[in-house]
Amino acid sequence: MTTDSNADTTTAGSAAFFDRLADRIAAVDSVVSVGLDPDPNRIPAFLTDADLPRWAFNRRIIDATHEHAACYKPNAAFYEDPDGWRALRETIAYAHGKDVPVLLDAKRADIGNTTRRYASALDDTDGLGVDAITVNPYMGRDSLQPFLDHADAGVFVLCRTSNPGGSDLQDLELASGEPVYERIAALADLWNDHGNVGLVVGATAPAELETLRESVPDLPFLVPGVGAQGGDAEAAVEHGLAARPGHDVDVGLVNSSRGIIFAGEDAGGTGGGVGAGSAGRPDEEAAYFRAAGESAKRLKRRLNQHR
Repeated sequence: MTTDSNADTTTAGSAAFFDRLADRIAAVDSVVSVGLDPDPNRIPAFLTDADLPRWAFNRRIIDATHEHAACYKPNAAFYEDPDGWRALRETIAYAHGKDVPVLLDAKRADIGNTTRRYASALDDTDGLGVDAITVNPYMGRDSLQPFLDHADAGVFVLCRTSNPGGSDLQDLELASGEPVYERIAALADLWNDHGNVGLVVGATAPAELETLRESVPDLPFLVPGVGAQGGDAEAAVEHGLAARPGHDVDVGLVNSSRGIIFAGEDAGGTGGGVGAGSAGRPDEEAAYFRAAGESAKRLKRRLNQHR
């Protein structure tokens, strides 16, 4: 259902996202977010004849990694076509069947009816039914209000991103002397009426991670960039997690996408992996997805050293 921008859309009896996430983190002893970004050019050839290759790929990745995943994070960019949305719906349902929450990385925001429609992705009835979403704060609070009003959903606000060009705007100094990313964090803290707001802060900016944790001690972070981008795993854990009242675990997510889901490209040893151009035998196919599971497990262990 599409909601009024001033309505509290908490589902009766539902737990807040960060409480559900805390339970999941405790259950699997992991803060790993697995990014489900099924680039069609990298899906192995043995899946390209499937009805929905992206869904077939994601299902096998979920089977291989769910024991180590606190969350799955599909990026909407990899699903924006008719078959893609079908694949995304199947992926969300399957992840939920494994008791893993789903965070849609969509970086949405707009005004009026447009942003209300974007926020409907959080609805179970006529939306995708995802548990959380990433949003862009550039247009201000009114552009985010329909997301914020979903009190049982997580809303991760872009703050200090992991890409090199993030500094073009995010590091600019305001008249107050603070950089833009610090002002965004302060605003997000003010917008956290329902306790459902987090920040996106890249592991490639460890100094900023520490600064932001000091300024907003209660907001959980989604920390991308520890995989293929080579971000600081220790800083991601030390500064990315926040205490959650009523829970014994700190809450936050550290994401890896390509480093996990395409680990199988090298599964066959030196030069012998089952990549996008390989048909693959059954044992090679099993090795491909086993590599994803092993990569997720390694990241979990690596991060847990610092928790």
